[in-house]
This record gives sequence, C-alpha cells and structure tokens, in this order.
Amino acid sequence: MVVAAGLFGALIGLLLGLLGGGGSILAVPALVYGVGLPLTAAIPASLVVVGASSATGLLTRIRAGLVRWRVALVFGLAGLPAAFGGSAVGRLLPNHWLMLAFAALMVVVAVRMLRQSTPAVGACRGASGTVDWRACLPWATLAGALVGFLTGLFGVGGGFVIVPALSLGLGLAESEAVATSLAVIVLNSVSGLAAHSLTPTGLDVATVGVFAASAMATSLAAGTLAPRLPAAALRRGFAALVLAVAAGVAATSLTAPELLW
Repeated sequence: MVVAAGLFGALIGLLLGLLGGGGSILAVPALVYGVGLPLTAAIPASLVVVGASSATGLLTRIRAGLVRWRVALVFGLAGLPAAFGGSAVGRLLPNHWLMLAFAALMVVVAVRMLRQSTPAVGACRGASGTVDWRACLPWATLAGALVGFLTGLFGVGGGFVIVPALSLGLGLAESEAVATSLAVIVLNSVSGLAAHSLTPTGLDVATVGVFAASAMATSLAAGTLAPRLPAAALRRGFAALVLAVAAGVAATSLTAPELLW
C-alpha cells in the first residue's frame, strides 16, 4: 500500500505541478482505487494532500506579495461552518451515491477546463479599481460557503470554483486569484479535516504521509517544467483524463460499490 501511495502521489503531484491546480480532483479516486483506502478514510486523506500541496505552492506567492489575505479570510471563514455541513451530509449518504456525485463534479471540472478562459471583468471593482466590499461581501460569503461545503463533502480544494469567483467577481488579476485561492484551499482543508475528525476513520498516517510527500516533491519538480509546455494542450489532456476517470468512478460505483468500503 505504501508503494502504491508513493506512485499515485507522484502522479497527483505531477498534475498539480503542470497545471497549477485542479489535479487534486483526482486525489480521492487515486486513494480509493489506486491505494485501496476506504472512502471514509480517502476523503480526509485527500484533504491532507490538498492542504499540504497548496501550502507548498502558497509559499512562493507569499514572498511575491500576491496573496490578498482579507479576501482569503472572507472565503475561509464562510467555508468553516459549511465544511462541517458538507462532512455531515457526506456521512448521511451511501458511499456509492457519494462517489456518483463526485463523478458528476469531476465532469464539471473537466468541462470548465475545456472552455476558453474568460478574462477578469471585475464585477465588484469600483471605478477607482478598489473592491466594493459592501456590494460583494454577501456574494463572496456565499461563494466561500459553497467551496467549504464541497471541501467537507468530497475532500476537494475547490480551486476550480475559487479562481473564477475571485477573478470574475472581485476583479483580481489571474496571478492574485491563483495565489489567494491557494490560501483559501489551505484554510478549507484545515476546516474539512476538523470536521472529519469528529468521526475517526483509523487514518493510515504512514500511507497518507508517503502520498502527500510524493505529491509535494513531484509538484515542485513539475512546476519548473510547466512553463515550457503548451498550457492549452495540457488543459485538454487533463480534461480528457478527468472525464475518463469520472466514467470509471461512476461505473464502479454502480457495479461494484463494495470497493468503496
């Protein structure tokens, strides 16, 4: 199991390093079907991996001064109770239905990556270029709660929701949106882990540690290679991979749900 954790962790780290985000959507399927963890253990394990990988990427952005901490705190605080809610809902659902819903989420992520990126229009920016917090605070709180709920329910970082919310909603530049989203993901991962700690799952610390360490190391190495590769081709290839994995997850959930226990 530890060897498999290292191999699949390296794969997730490669995707994270090449794409700069989104690759963590495959962490739960990799932990369930690749490493052999039950779903109840794979979701909190995924949160460890997502949080650690995001923290690694966040360090360089902090040094560059790209993180907008006030925005990150709004999203993170809104996501805190929502993560507990998502975790509670997840405990009520049968594992195969939860994975079917996860497969649907993967399709949404893949479709978004296939679409042309939309430039930030700054719907919440005032004429002076500053954020109009009175108009945007309710909207940002709602978006943060949605991301927190997804984090608690599925163990995902939610960057595919956070980045467009920050760029289109608050008008942050792409580099600021990505950096701030990493801070939000770290906060939400901690919230999600706290929520899942209420129901101990016998987490295999060694396996999760190897998976996370392998993912972080490979992510850092792949990050140096990413600028030399065509971004559009990488996104299309990743989207195709996510769609294929989503189809496999859905099929397995319907035909062999016992693999999730």
